[in-house]
Amino acid sequence: MSEQIRPNELKLFYCPKDRLRLTVSDRSYLTVKPAWASPLSHPNRYLALLNGKGEEIVMIDDLSQLAAESRAAIEHELHRRYLTATVTRIESAKVEFGATYWHVDTDRGERDFVTQSLQENVQWLGDRHLLLIDVDGNRFDIPDVSSLDEKSRKIVERIL
Repeated sequence: MSEQIRPNELKLFYCPKDRLRLTVSDRSYLTVKPAWASPLSHPNRYLALLNGKGEEIVMIDDLSQLAAESRAAIEHELHRRYLTATVTRIESAKVEFGATYWHVDTDRGERDFVTQSLQENVQWLGDRHLLLIDVDGNRFDIPDVSSLDEKSRKIVERIL
């Protein structure tokens, strides 16, 4: 985080109810988008706040440094932005030029998504717990690979 701005000086809030805004010192930003800088190597650390053009406003090392109201607003926005869907079935997966194209059924309906670099965007969170992160940062959770149907398990074995 820049030395001129301390995390407790950031005031994040919604106005209107679906638009995150930021006020710091004498500046206001009408549109703010949070983005994890290193979601795989440093989960829940190093959050960039971007303006409406995608330019970095400030980097926050740790959300606990924010005031409670600002932290609640950020956590709400992160939950909306980084949706996690639970995969219930894998219909197909195809690898082309380093990208993997997935067609899955989830608790939120059918989804098609792409993952780049399986080494970085597929994480085993346990012996059977798998997390897939697509190119947009969306998360697809498979809590227990062994509980998937046989076709889905074979796809996971083939791809990974």
